[in-house]
Amino acid sequence: MFATANRLNRSALLACALLPLALLAATPSQAEETSSPAAARQSTPFGPLKHVQAGVLDVAYVEQGPADGPVVILLHGWPYDIHSYEQVAPQLAAQGYRVLVPYARGYGDTRFLSANTPRNAQPAALASDVIAFMDALGIKRAVLGGFDWGARTADIVSALWPERVKALVSVSGYLISSQEAAKTPLPPSAELQWWYQYYFATERGRAGYDSNRHAFARLIWQTASPQWAFDDATFERSAKALDNPDQVAITVHNYRWRLGLAQGETRYDPLEAKLATFPAIGVPTIALEGDANGAPHPPAEAYAKRFTGKYAYRLVSGGVGHNLPQEAPEAFVKAVVDADHL
Repeated sequence: MFATANRLNRSALLACALLPLALLAATPSQAEETSSPAAARQSTPFGPLKHVQAGVLDVAYVEQGPADGPVVILLHGWPYDIHSYEQVAPQLAAQGYRVLVPYARGYGDTRFLSANTPRNAQPAALASDVIAFMDALGIKRAVLGGFDWGARTADIVSALWPERVKALVSVSGYLISSQEAAKTPLPPSAELQWWYQYYFATERGRAGYDSNRHAFARLIWQTASPQWAFDDATFERSAKALDNPDQVAITVHNYRWRLGLAQGETRYDPLEAKLATFPAIGVPTIALEGDANGAPHPPAEAYAKRFTGKYAYRLVSGGVGHNLPQEAPEAFVKAVVDADHL
């Protein structure tokens, strides 16, 4: 227990530094449904994958709902994929939203346009990908929703480009942090939860993850959502996204960067400097948390003051773990709709 609220808030922000955490010029391109053999293997409940060139990426994504509807962009985490929103997307589309669910860099059919682009997964790069994606599709504003890496990315976009965000739904709330904050050790019990981060800090860990991606992901799913009884078909459908040729490089870089063990790109230095100040998020926000989240996450009272606009916190009960949109889709859908109307 902490003696003061300030110490609690400081500890939680340090924990955020370890959580699964210059704007790129977008190149507008006509989005097209793909017919590639790789995309055919990546069957989705949403329909065929679409592709758009955005920044340094050829982004694979799914789209549902009316083309002229208000836009919702849903961001997945690690080691998950777009299927976390397989029930959320159609429900939002049925309510008139244009729903876009992109594969992040290093996942599914999303690819780098150049072999020379650094396989960089620092937080500012992932957030800049979202802005480039919006620019490529001509989207000025959207409701953002995410969990795990996706929640952090949605938080960052909301903090740095609030004019692009109509509202935010963030699982586990405020996940912005910095390399500097990550330098302070956590209590041993908290450090234990991050075993895989330290594993990835070694070349043995890189090789081990590369050789056992699906088994690794299954273990994370089980520990992060201990009461979620997902079946083999559900898991394997998402695990295929980890076969992306850049998956290992992206995952390892993300966790090494957080610990200051890997360099980022200088183009993102100004953005990371802003993030290191823990900027407030002023867009309307609903923070969600599952009552059985087995992944490290900050307490709600530690980050509430970081949201300076209209804000609500909801604890979702019923044994709901880390992958909240897939485990409790109705609660996530309601949060998106309600946040849009805050």
